[in-house]
Amino acid sequence: MTTSTHPSTTERSTARSLLPLVAIIFTGFLSIGIPLSALPLHVNGVLGYSALIVGWVVGIQSFSTILTRKFSGSYSDRFGPKRAVCIGLPLASCAGFIYLASTWIADPLWSLIVLIAGRLLMGPAESLFLTGAMTWGIGRVGVPRTSKVMAWQGIAMFAALGVGGLLGVLIQQRYGFSGIAWSTIALPLIGLAIASMLGALAVVRGHTEGLPFRAVMSLIWRFGMAAALSSMPFAILSSFLVLLYKTHNWDGAGNAIFGFSVGFIGVRLLFAHLPDRLGGRKVGAVSVAIEFCGQLLLWLAHDPTMALAGAVLTGIGFSLVFPSMGLQAMANVPAHSRGLAVASFMAFVDVAAGLTGPIVGVVIGLYGYPSAFMAGALACVAALLVMWRSGAQH
Repeated sequence: MTTSTHPSTTERSTARSLLPLVAIIFTGFLSIGIPLSALPLHVNGVLGYSALIVGWVVGIQSFSTILTRKFSGSYSDRFGPKRAVCIGLPLASCAGFIYLASTWIADPLWSLIVLIAGRLLMGPAESLFLTGAMTWGIGRVGVPRTSKVMAWQGIAMFAALGVGGLLGVLIQQRYGFSGIAWSTIALPLIGLAIASMLGALAVVRGHTEGLPFRAVMSLIWRFGMAAALSSMPFAILSSFLVLLYKTHNWDGAGNAIFGFSVGFIGVRLLFAHLPDRLGGRKVGAVSVAIEFCGQLLLWLAHDPTMALAGAVLTGIGFSLVFPSMGLQAMANVPAHSRGLAVASFMAFVDVAAGLTGPIVGVVIGLYGYPSAFMAGALACVAALLVMWRSGAQH
């Protein structure tokens, strides 16, 4: 169990406590974001596989992450979040080496198999360093600032995914997928260097075990489900926006992904306090409604400007859903089970990310690439229904 007793922490000291962890998340997630936009181009354009296979390759990391969330949360509670971070980041570099090895294989099938092995290894790597960093942040600044921890680290996460999307396209075009692999190898090691310089949180020994997994899930599942459904548009955008642009012969797919990131970060920077002030359900519902409008714009887009506007709106809407739902989820869970609660909450988003690619790949096969974003709009409607039902029961 990690302690978290800093109720008098000032805003300045909160920033000092969180900035190194934000840097760790940013570098770690760059190693995820850079391949994310390059994978569709590599798997479809170089290896020659369909959109369905692209969806599986992109989404399979999330299945691997899901299977290790419980372990990573319990490990962080038992041995401390620093150790979880310092194991997860080198694993991410190892996944990069496997990506690199896949480029040495001429046969497309075996190259794909090795690439998938790297994606599977990146799952537990992400699970450990992200769960560890989130738990570490809450332990350093205190539970009342949980939404700030999630907001700041979420900025780092999605900034890395947005910037990584733009960089991934550029690196893939200039250096091929081997350049993507070398980036994946190097970036987590920068995060590891930062983590090694930070002091570990105290781990309380001799305390009884935390809540069982089932009990934690019963406390947070409604909030996790809403977060999962509202994250599906992002999974769709990151997996298929590049191919939508390619299908229409549009330029600027990387700019659209970057636009998502700008919308996301701008709202987080200016309005991260709103869940604490107005309530998570209210802020979450308005956010998902904006996200819904962004998905409709992408579905109806007839030029790259309209698609860019849809991506930006999606980022604006998605921005505050995670901290809004996360704040409510963490408030329901005792401190000695916080690592498991963080991991379980994020597992809902992992499930959505893992299932979205394959399911939407089938939809695209039947109705074309624009239909992916209608599926995202429907996911937003489902998220609003879950929030409404959750509010009716409390």
